[in-house]
Amino acid sequence: MLTTEERKSIIDLIHRQVVPAIGCTEPIAVALCVSKARELLGSLPESIDIQLSANVLKNAMGVGIPGTGMIGLPIAVAIGALIGKSELGLEVLRYCDSAAVARGKEYISQDRINITLDENAPDKLYITVKCKTGSHEAEARIGGEHTNFIYLRKDSEVILDKPLHQTGDDEEEDIKLTLRKVYEFATQTDIEEIRFILEAKRLNEAAAADGLRDNYGHQLGKTMCSPLGKGIMGDGIFSKILSTTSCACDARMAGAMIPVMSNSGSGNQGICATMPVVVFAEENHNTEEETIRALIISNLTAIYIKQHLGSLSALCGCVVASTGSSCGITYLMGGSYEQISYAVKNMIANLTGMICDGAKPSCALKLTTGVSTAVMSAMLAIQNKHVTSMEGIIEDDVDKSIRNLTDIGRNGMDETDHFVLDIMTNKNSK
Repeated sequence: MLTTEERKSIIDLIHRQVVPAIGCTEPIAVALCVSKARELLGSLPESIDIQLSANVLKNAMGVGIPGTGMIGLPIAVAIGALIGKSELGLEVLRYCDSAAVARGKEYISQDRINITLDENAPDKLYITVKCKTGSHEAEARIGGEHTNFIYLRKDSEVILDKPLHQTGDDEEEDIKLTLRKVYEFATQTDIEEIRFILEAKRLNEAAAADGLRDNYGHQLGKTMCSPLGKGIMGDGIFSKILSTTSCACDARMAGAMIPVMSNSGSGNQGICATMPVVVFAEENHNTEEETIRALIISNLTAIYIKQHLGSLSALCGCVVASTGSSCGITYLMGGSYEQISYAVKNMIANLTGMICDGAKPSCALKLTTGVSTAVMSAMLAIQNKHVTSMEGIIEDDVDKSIRNLTDIGRNGMDETDHFVLDIMTNKNSK
C-alpha cells in the first residue's frame, strides 16, 4: 500500500515529466539554452558557440523547427537568441512569427553560429552555449534533462553551478517506482487528484486533428485515413489508433506550431503514451474515470522505464512509450495487474533493440510500429498469454525484465549509437 507521501511524490513526478512542449525537444532545449545565455548577456550576441552531446546532435539534425518552415539547429538557435523566452521552458519558441524567421535567416547568413560535437560530454543529454558581444560573455549549460540548467555564468561571475543530476536546489530524489507501485497509484488514487492528466488528452488530440487537416511530413496518418489506407487497414479500432497517433507525430516532427504534452522530455513519447489509450477508450466506451486511470498507467509506466534508461539513449523512445500505452489498453480491457505485467513482457520481447536514428518526420513510422505492437501485446495479455522467462531477455519478475530492456538501451547499444551518428554525419560524403 502506498503511503500518502509516496502518492504526493508520484504526483509531483508526473507534473515534472508530463509537460507541454512545442517542437522536437532536443533542438528546443538548445534554443532554450541559447535564450538563457542571451538573457544573461543582456544583448543580442555577436557570436554563439554551441557544444552538444552526440545524442542531442543526432536528434536535432533532421527535424522541423516550429513556426519556421525550416529544418535543423541553426534556425532554432537564431530564433532562440532573437525572441526566445527561457521562462517558457519547452515552449521557448511560442512567439515565433514570420518576422522573427526573416531576422533568423539574416542572423544565420552573418555566420554568427558555430555548432560542434562535444566528444567529452558527461551525459547523453548535454548542451553548452556561450554567447559573446564585445568583451562580455555569458554561458549556460543544460544537462541530464531538457530543462535542467546546471551552470550559468556572466563574464567571471558564476550564478549557478550544481551537480549534473540534481534537478533542483532543494528537491528530493525522485521516488523509485516499480510496476506494482505504478498500478496501485493509478488504480487507487482519488480520481480528482489525477484528473489533470486529461490535459494530455486535450493537447495531443488537437495535435492529431492538426496532422489530419494539413499535409505534414510523410503524411502517414492521413494515408491510413485515406480510401487506400482504409481499404488495406480497415476502419476499426486498430487502424484508428494507428492513424490518430501518426497524425499527431506527423504534425509535430514537421514543425507544426502546436503544443503537445510530452513525457520524460519527449513529445513523441507523450503522443505515444496518450493517443492509443484515448482512442481505445473512446471506441471501447470506457468511462472518463477509466480513461484517466489508464492514461496515468501509461504515462507513469513510461516515466518508470525512463528512470532507468535516461532521457536520451540509442533505444527509440517509442519502445518505452508504447509499452506504457499497452499497459493502459490492457487496463481498459479489464486487465489485472498480472495481465498488465504480461503486456510489458510481450512488448520487451518484441521491440527491444529498435534504434533511434534521430528525430525526423519518419518517426511516425516507428511510433506506428510501437503502437501496433502495443495493441497486439494487450490482446495477448488479456488472454493471459505472454512471453515467458524461457525466452530471450524476459524474466519471471517484470521489473527485472524492464531492467534488462534499459540495460541494453543504456549500455549495450552504446556502440550502435556512435555508429548511427557516424553514418548520419558522413552519409553525404560517402
